[in-house]
Amino acid sequence: MPGPGMELIGEEEKRELLEVLESGYLFRYGSPDNPAFKAKVYRLEQEVTKLVGVRYGVAVNSGTSALLVALSGLGVGPGDEVIVPGYTFIASMSSIIYARAIPILAEIDRTFNLDPEDVRRKITPRTKAIMAVHMLGNPARLDELKAIADERGLLLIEDCAQAFGAKYKGRWVGSIGHAGAYSFNIFKTITAGDGGMVVTDDEAAYRRFFGFHDQGHAPLRTGVEVGRRPFVGLDFRMTELTAAVLLAQLRKLDTIRTHLHANKRRFKEAIADLPGLAFREITDPEGECATLLTVILPTQEIARKIATELGTKVVADSGWHVYANMEQILEKRTITPEGCPFTCPYYKGPEVKYWKGMLPQTDDLLSRAINISIGVSDPGLGSAFGVTMRDGFDVVDARAAAFRQVAQKYLK
Repeated sequence: MPGPGMELIGEEEKRELLEVLESGYLFRYGSPDNPAFKAKVYRLEQEVTKLVGVRYGVAVNSGTSALLVALSGLGVGPGDEVIVPGYTFIASMSSIIYARAIPILAEIDRTFNLDPEDVRRKITPRTKAIMAVHMLGNPARLDELKAIADERGLLLIEDCAQAFGAKYKGRWVGSIGHAGAYSFNIFKTITAGDGGMVVTDDEAAYRRFFGFHDQGHAPLRTGVEVGRRPFVGLDFRMTELTAAVLLAQLRKLDTIRTHLHANKRRFKEAIADLPGLAFREITDPEGECATLLTVILPTQEIARKIATELGTKVVADSGWHVYANMEQILEKRTITPEGCPFTCPYYKGPEVKYWKGMLPQTDDLLSRAINISIGVSDPGLGSAFGVTMRDGFDVVDARAAAFRQVAQKYLK
């Protein structure tokens, strides 16, 4: 199964869905006086914002939409640059492009998140924002990145798509930057098949987020606001059905986190003594999602041999989370031929070029790394080998023994 939440779909989700279906009312807006209107989307927004400790949230139809809403609502646009890691899901970059800004790719460090030192090197007079992606459920170095953003007057946007439920030094990810974006795709901590949310403490930003996600309307509209819409928006609304599933899933978050942490701890301890084996650096061991265990091998040759025998791939070869595998980014393939935003007259920087090998530190780490599933089984992340949310210690022990048996052939 793809992610931990999907494995726990059960009676709770059925009850929430049936309540909506039996009411016959599926739209996120309705009158409080109408007993058929269950206000599931509104309740989800309230429960998530209360959980993560922010004032405002806008539920949307995907994590990609959440990123685009966050960028656009915060005023990122033509002429701007946004620094983003070269190891991330493509939506981090595509949302920047569709906000009509330029993605500037930066190195990752051993957290497999943005390297703050390279972020400093990549800042120019055109930089508008830093997108801190919390890859594989591990929070980025938010202290350092926030300090850079504050020092340089930049926006800090948290891409929490793979890290819903993670904390960084006691604070929920998504609550630290100017905005946070979550995803509820099937590979995420909790899921409704798809869905997302953008959160913030800034009321002005919230009103822009809401308007952008709903054709320019003000938050929680009760009708069509002819003559009062401040700008042209789009439609990224979440339905009551999606929210119903997520409300049930949200109540399982603590169970998911506890189980994943226990399994990851046991798997890691079982292989930690292998010579030459290292682990990804975790910024907050108690706060991370624990959905994956990332091992780093001494050489890419050893890593590829071990991965092949385990029926998986090294991270560098695993799919579309790696910049070098994103041909549409490398070749700047936009949907219209003029090439905007790369050819936008508002952009005053030199021509932006992307190429394989442009991030050597990132390339080296990803070529020597294998992602072991603890709760997210996604070949696109290179996590085809490992355990799932429903597995107990017996399966963890067996899979760890299988890893040891293969790795010992190559680690001396």
